[in-house]
Amino acid sequence: MSLKITTILSVAVLALADYPSRYPPPPSPQSYHAPPSPSYPPPPSPSYPTPAHYGQPQYPEEPPKYSFGYNVKDDNDGVNFGHSEARDGDNTEGSYNVDLPDGRTKTVTYVDNGDGLKADVTFKGNIQPVPSYNPAPSYNPSPSYNPTPSYYPAPSYNPTPSYNPTPSYYPAPSYNPTPSYYPAPSYNPTPSYPPPPTPIYG
Repeated sequence: MSLKITTILSVAVLALADYPSRYPPPPSPQSYHAPPSPSYPPPPSPSYPTPAHYGQPQYPEEPPKYSFGYNVKDDNDGVNFGHSEARDGDNTEGSYNVDLPDGRTKTVTYVDNGDGLKADVTFKGNIQPVPSYNPAPSYNPSPSYNPTPSYYPAPSYNPTPSYNPTPSYYPAPSYNPTPSYYPAPSYNPTPSYPPPPTPIYG
């Protein structure tokens, strides 16, 4: 029986092998070609502008001419000072003033005509004594805690006890009774007997 089944399967396999397939054969694989390496043009060389030649600064040939002035005053802080100056070519003149701590005002007037600075110093007012500053404390701090005492003070009175307890003992008497016996003398006196009579022989 098994021989028949084997023969039938072999015939079926041969018949299927001769039957043409409904699907076309797969295409043959094409050969792979690597993409060409990219080529970049070389970067351009940097070009910097040639720096300009820096020489000495050029100043105008005309003579200098200017003027200015200011003043600062603050009555709260006791500040008062000022300065003013004017120049025309080589001629310069000006002055400045400042209030000193001793109550005087110092003024300096100066002039320079190209031959050196000349200054004149003056003082205005009298020297005032510097007041002493003793500020009173603006606060009275109070302690922020009241600690409880950790002890108990003794009472200031001595109460009298309201009872008289009976003693539970009998104290010894405070007297010395006379003894009822006579102690033996502490000496031995010699007996005073008369001498024996002398015997007489006849």
